[in-house]
Amino acid sequence: MEFEQLYPHSGWIEHDPYELVKSVNTCIEQATEDFLEQGYEVDDIKAIGITNQRETTVVWDTETGKPLYNAIVWPDTRTSKIVHELRKRDGSDKLRALCGLPLSTYPSGAKLLWLVRHVPAVQTALKAGRCSFGTVDSWLIYNLNGGVKNGIHVTDPTNASRTMFCNIKTLEYDDFLIDFFGVRGVNMPKIVPSSDPDAYGTLNDGILKGVKITGCLGDQSAALVGQCAFTPGMAKNTYGTGCFLLYNTGHEPVISKNGLLTTVAYAFKGQKPVYALEGSIAVAGSAVKFLRDNLGLIKHSGEIGELASKVKDSGGVVFVTAFSGLFAPYWVDDARGTIFGITQYTTKEHIARATIEATCFQTKAILHAMEKDSGTALHTLAVDGGMSNSDVCMQLQADIMGIDVDRPQMRETTALGAAIAAGFAVNLWKEFSELKNVNRDGRKTFTPTTTEDQRSKLFRLWEKAVEKAQGWVDNDALDAADDGDEY
Repeated sequence: MEFEQLYPHSGWIEHDPYELVKSVNTCIEQATEDFLEQGYEVDDIKAIGITNQRETTVVWDTETGKPLYNAIVWPDTRTSKIVHELRKRDGSDKLRALCGLPLSTYPSGAKLLWLVRHVPAVQTALKAGRCSFGTVDSWLIYNLNGGVKNGIHVTDPTNASRTMFCNIKTLEYDDFLIDFFGVRGVNMPKIVPSSDPDAYGTLNDGILKGVKITGCLGDQSAALVGQCAFTPGMAKNTYGTGCFLLYNTGHEPVISKNGLLTTVAYAFKGQKPVYALEGSIAVAGSAVKFLRDNLGLIKHSGEIGELASKVKDSGGVVFVTAFSGLFAPYWVDDARGTIFGITQYTTKEHIARATIEATCFQTKAILHAMEKDSGTALHTLAVDGGMSNSDVCMQLQADIMGIDVDRPQMRETTALGAAIAAGFAVNLWKEFSELKNVNRDGRKTFTPTTTEDQRSKLFRLWEKAVEKAQGWVDNDALDAADDGDEY
């Protein structure tokens, strides 16, 4: 169920917390009705799994259950000044080793600090000890369980590891991290296993009232599980609003030296947690929406591949889609979206192709970083998500990376991963080996058609464009400005 994106100021992205809950309830009702129409019964549904956008930050009143502000969405950049300030603070050099993440506008930490500093309702609730924080999973689970009535306030390690409050090794909240961000006193969700028969409660009402919630995974971890990438060295790339490449590193967290994130892949009850290296790209599918909604170059997102296929290359155009700065492996928050190489020859077809190539080039940069951190070269990349539906997009990805791209027939692997987590908790499966044949039929492989020389030449041009796109946001000017009146 699509819901509205709110843009109150440049760089700000918000969601209505109530609309998030409403969209999920509508989805439950309609999906269940479809299920029943196929001849099944409600009793056939053994458990429910939840998956969600990570980092998106919600705060609510512990006593009333009402939101204290709109949800601040993961690519929101209003915290640029705070991040710049925190980087100069004593102890900032310890953060990555403790939580696996670099200081940026991306995780929840700076978002919550912004709310504490700028929103009077949050300040009042915090002083009274009734300010609750959560990522979207916590907010949904709280409400699906009846909100204040049952007060279930939990999260799982894959989401907790995206806040910058959680120690990546212990998977518990870290006092140093909480104090570094100045959010002591905020009510944090209890961290429980990603697959658990009891921790997440049950649906409080609706068509599935009484059905247990037994699985919870942040969306990118869910996609890794949905691709059945349970063995160290396996990887997947999900093309959604952003683009996220996860690489299973096994039971020990690997702290990246090449601009990647260290995150929890999944942590099922009774098992050792599994970690991943992650490369996060802020803009992928949202760049296609930009062409559709802001520029009017296409009427439907699905047209992007068809438009791009009408030209043999981008005509020298390079689009650095840094709408929210550049994430992995660059981590440049002063970059902004920039199109280079436009001439009188340039057409909308060239811009469409350059838009797709932007995601493909960043994926290649992330792969290089992963090879350096892991010491292992990937030979095949499993893909899913919206942009993976386009053969043109996936062939471009193979041509730019120089490795095979493997696409399943059923590409809702994020939802599949949430279902797998839920199923393990109620013993539908007991071993990962039981899932080896799940979603294997009808897969398609895209093989590179370019030479190494061609790929290198194109990638050098991309790197040149990335360098030139930096420095648009003047952080020194941000430091000098008083942004207290922005709220």
